[in-house]
Amino acid sequence: MDAMQSIGVFAAETFLILFAIIVVILVIAMIAAKAAGQKSEIEVELLHKKYKNFRNLLKAHTLTKTERKEMKKKLKAEHKENEGKSRTQEKKIFVIDFEGDVKASAVENLREEITAVLTSATPQDEVVVRIESPGGVVHGYGLAAAQLIRLRDKSIPLTVCVDKVAASGGYMMSVTANKIMSAPFAIVGSIGVVAQVPNLHRILKKHDVDVKEYTAGEYKRTVSLLGEITPKGEEKFKQQLEETHVLFKTFVQKFRPHLNLEQVATGEYWYGEQAIALGLVDEIRTSDDYLMSLAEKHQIIKVTYQQHESISDKLTGIIGKAIKKGTLSIVEDLETRRFL
Repeated sequence: MDAMQSIGVFAAETFLILFAIIVVILVIAMIAAKAAGQKSEIEVELLHKKYKNFRNLLKAHTLTKTERKEMKKKLKAEHKENEGKSRTQEKKIFVIDFEGDVKASAVENLREEITAVLTSATPQDEVVVRIESPGGVVHGYGLAAAQLIRLRDKSIPLTVCVDKVAASGGYMMSVTANKIMSAPFAIVGSIGVVAQVPNLHRILKKHDVDVKEYTAGEYKRTVSLLGEITPKGEEKFKQQLEETHVLFKTFVQKFRPHLNLEQVATGEYWYGEQAIALGLVDEIRTSDDYLMSLAEKHQIIKVTYQQHESISDKLTGIIGKAIKKGTLSIVEDLETRRFL
């Protein structure tokens, strides 16, 4: 028995020493990473050159050796001619991709990309935003839509392309555009609001567990994760959902006044071919086809904001997630959210 106790004590001491060493290493790494700072940058890709390179590459493989030489001379001459031309007065097409999740996490990158474009774009240019999103939290997608409105406020033409899905919050972003394009089977619409609130009150009551929640303000907490949901609180919660839906519909109507809201604001979604008949989109076309049609005459400039996390941020994120998983805070956070 004494031997087992000695082994247990030794194991515990060894674990504590290892844990202490790991903590020290993490602290040192975090301090060093903080000193290095976090790098963020705007990346630019010239899509019109990319398309032309595709064409030349494929064409070269179908030519004879003599024809390839002639093509090479011709391309070299064109390149030399273009170098001497000023392209400042040409219409430019700026491309931004938005891939949305439930939290609208991409809005942080979107705001930087829009800011970058606004430093260069003029009303004679055009911005194409390719949106892929099933929607999510109201405040996140509200901010994302507001970022796109910044372009409209500067009288810069905005085109939104939907290749797969722009539903709910994703569609709210889309309506800010002067023109919405959709692939034939892309999902659009879903003008509605939803909220899910798990409630454990009956389980706790069954096991004689009391939960006391204190608030100041009659409607500070209309529904609760652990407490009893009262008819009055539930009614107020539903009222708030309806008010959010009204705001959503009003926003859509502002940018697409021709829509029959009674018909399309039911929370349903439609495929592209159906959506164009309802006026939810303006044209059936993929983003690839649209951009390639512009590439011969215009510069196509894809703008991407890349945020490179420092080691300290990564470590902090890992530790934070580990702690959060062991608590109910993540559930308590979800219960107060409304989703578009």
